[in-house]
Amino acid sequence: MTAIKYELIKTCKQTGARLGRVTTPHGSFETPVFMPVGTLATVKTMAPEELKDLGANIILSNTYHLWLRPGEDIVEEAGGLHQFMNWDGSILTDSGGFQVFSLSDMRKIEEEGVHFRNHLSGEKLFLSPEGAMQIQNSLGSDIMMAFDECPPYPATYDYMKSSVERTSRWAERCLEAHQKPEQQGLFGIVQGGEYEELRKQSAQDLLSLDFPGYAIGGLSVGEPKDVMNRVLEFTTPLLPNEKPRYLMGVGSPDSLVDGAIRGVDMFDCVLPTRIARNGTCMTSNGRLVVRNAKYARDFTPLDENCDCYTCRNYTKAYIRHLIKTNETLGIRLTTYHNLYFLVKLMSDVREAIREDRLGDFRDHF
Repeated sequence: MTAIKYELIKTCKQTGARLGRVTTPHGSFETPVFMPVGTLATVKTMAPEELKDLGANIILSNTYHLWLRPGEDIVEEAGGLHQFMNWDGSILTDSGGFQVFSLSDMRKIEEEGVHFRNHLSGEKLFLSPEGAMQIQNSLGSDIMMAFDECPPYPATYDYMKSSVERTSRWAERCLEAHQKPEQQGLFGIVQGGEYEELRKQSAQDLLSLDFPGYAIGGLSVGEPKDVMNRVLEFTTPLLPNEKPRYLMGVGSPDSLVDGAIRGVDMFDCVLPTRIARNGTCMTSNGRLVVRNAKYARDFTPLDENCDCYTCRNYTKAYIRHLIKTNETLGIRLTTYHNLYFLVKLMSDVREAIREDRLGDFRDHF
């Protein structure tokens, strides 16, 4: 009995993109899907009701950050993440691997796990595959991620080869340590950088372990867009058709469309919420920086083609005023708009797959 089920509904004749449905213990959602990021058990400035309202059915939380604050034991005592944060939709937790490698300059990788320093207090910490599983089992997310090494870009072939082999050994340890496979699905993460041969090796290693879903990691870490697309083109066909595929950390509108065309089902990124906090908005005409002076007397919505709560009710001039005066409502409105923009974009992508016109959609977009 597995916690995660995937159903392939249709393949786009024009592009080969997949329309699917993922079912978790907390409901189902259609794919391709964008998942808003709620690092510390909250999507910054958004209430769970607002996330529902804008169409989100799955969000992501962060193992490393929740382990440090408030501690997975407190979340477990509260009844798990869903209860703790009052969210009844699906939740995916990452393994903490990316944060260990990106936030801590003082780190030492061993076969057992990683020694590093807490980025807040500087105290010495250790995280292993077993530890990452224990924390995620306590958090109670629907989808957990295996603990992997996320090497930087660029990395040499030899470094990447030993890293991929370690990630595969760690994946096996994660499966063994996972306590609740009927309630929480565990995804493996395919690494290998830009090297086809290593991506292939990583995929084969992980497929032999039969995870209920697979992520593609190590992209969107500084490589050019064409490299990312090339890696996706040869990596997604290596993954099973009957299981979900998740591209980690990708959220710019063009990359979401490119990823869907290359067979990806799930995406997440802090981009829409992060740029919203400095007044940058995603619109059908490209990026708009609403704090700019030219919008001081602009009484039109952020995006004439958007029907989100923000665009139906507020003007650029008002939102600019809020952001210039550090009023919290300003970043709430830009965050709502950006998340709505990406959730709606993926809804349009699914519609285009249904109607076999995703290639036309991309060209127009």
